[in-house]
Amino acid sequence: MFDVLVYVYEHYWRGDACPELPLLGRKLSAAGFDADEIEQALAWLAGLNIAAQHSDMIHVGSAKPGFHPAYVQSPNSMRIYSEAEQQHVGAAGLGFLTFMEAAGVLPAQMREIVVDRAMAVPNYPVSLDDLKIIVLMVYWSAGIEPDALVLDELCDDQIARVAH
Repeated sequence: MFDVLVYVYEHYWRGDACPELPLLGRKLSAAGFDADEIEQALAWLAGLNIAAQHSDMIHVGSAKPGFHPAYVQSPNSMRIYSEAEQQHVGAAGLGFLTFMEAAGVLPAQMREIVVDRAMAVPNYPVSLDDLKIIVLMVYWSAGIEPDALVLDELCDDQIARVAH
């Protein structure tokens, strides 16, 4: 599934440039991806679209049934992860999310979408590389281009990294 997501990111630089999911599925099939991978990726992207829409509704403060502006995290609050989230995202993933948030490049609302989408991945714990793809896709869906340092952190090949 993550190979499909990387392909989508590389070929449709912004979420709003991506075709509707049925057409995207046909394009992915024509590109040679396995039908099961395409189905998983499209379901995951549909969930991302829903999460992004709900986040926009909360952000602008407009009323939508089941959502309330009071759910927006205050700057002084601290996120406590449930046991299921800890198991699913893993210690390395939670450490990475904390790092990104502390660096000021992953706002609380985007973090919540990342956690939601990580919880939607069937295999767990989610690898750190897969979590980075999820973060990248959340930026993508929001139409935000990460700055060069964030992009470097998300796309860094740590195996090829040489310590100085």
